[in-house]
Amino acid sequence: MIRKIAVSDLTLGMYIHEFCRPRINDPFWTTHVERELRDEAVLRRIQASTREVWIDTRLGRGPDGTHSPQLDSAASRPDTDTSPATMEKELARAKLICGRAKTAVMTMFSDARMGRSMNTEDVDLLVEEISTSVMRHPHALISLSRLKTSDEYTYMHSVAVCALMVALARQMELDEELVREAGVAGLMHDVGKMMIPPAILNKPDRLTFEEYEAMKYHPQAGLKILQGSQQVTQTVMDVCLHHHEKVDGSGYPYGLKGEEISVFARMGAICDVYDAVTSDRPYKKGWDAARSIREMASWKGHFDEKIFQHFVKTVGIYPVGALVRLKSERLAVVIEQGEKSLLHPKVKVFLSTRTKIAFQPEVVNLADPNEPDAIVKYELAEEWGVRDVDNLWAVSTAS
Repeated sequence: MIRKIAVSDLTLGMYIHEFCRPRINDPFWTTHVERELRDEAVLRRIQASTREVWIDTRLGRGPDGTHSPQLDSAASRPDTDTSPATMEKELARAKLICGRAKTAVMTMFSDARMGRSMNTEDVDLLVEEISTSVMRHPHALISLSRLKTSDEYTYMHSVAVCALMVALARQMELDEELVREAGVAGLMHDVGKMMIPPAILNKPDRLTFEEYEAMKYHPQAGLKILQGSQQVTQTVMDVCLHHHEKVDGSGYPYGLKGEEISVFARMGAICDVYDAVTSDRPYKKGWDAARSIREMASWKGHFDEKIFQHFVKTVGIYPVGALVRLKSERLAVVIEQGEKSLLHPKVKVFLSTRTKIAFQPEVVNLADPNEPDAIVKYELAEEWGVRDVDNLWAVSTAS
């Protein structure tokens, strides 16, 4: 629960959600927001500089001194069960994993910003937990991670790209050691953004040309951070440095072409863009999953075509959250991939395309041999005035 308290009641172990003061261009006020308060000197400065603060009692101590179990490291309670799970069951687990992962990534990235070495053991265990979730059900955590808010984008984007890299590597039938390495690369690919000025990184509008040029330095900044850790592999550093390269040579930072870009960096480029375009940003509403795949497929020269086809199979021709029209003249949202066919997912119908009247939602399994209905085409939510597509599929799979 988010609560506002006086700074006189603020204690170590509380999780700071936001400061009750205007944002100013001082790294102190961005470094210590959305993280656990652990430093006595930081506590004293906060108490001397502002009167009130918002805390999150779900992630830290409350005013009564209770301690939330979510404060434990994400690595301290990994879920290692690899048994296949339904979408419903794995979504519940994925929500917990995403919460722990966000906190862990925030800590790791903040350590990087402050020049402290990252705990590579925590990284490995976090990737293992994400990888295991993807193994239990390949779409639950990936779909859930798209529902991030704009203020948590930097951290949850890394979690989402980690999960996408793991799923893509498995779809490409890489061995499990390489799958794990792909996951670590996805988790750490944007660590260099911690060295970008907060005013640019958190700007609520589109960047100017000069700001964009500054942002383009984050791959090199990330490489410098990772080079300081002896436990980080060359593959992880390579993805960090080259995930913005394009196969036609128009990317950055070095304009590499084709096979000059490693396979893992080409994988990272696809996963990075997919999560970016499906996520809401302060200046842009995210595309739905289906539109994102269609748009990305049209960007000739941007991605490795063979790896992109593997990626389409990873997220599905009709990804979770896609809005589709059925033969029965009903509108539906995809809630789960078909186990045997990418063309026959499980959907939730909720509106007549003929009368445009909504009705009581109903789940339809298009893979059922006795089900006569089928998908006719994709639809755009805005053209139908549908504003809660994500809520439709998320609720249907969690209920």
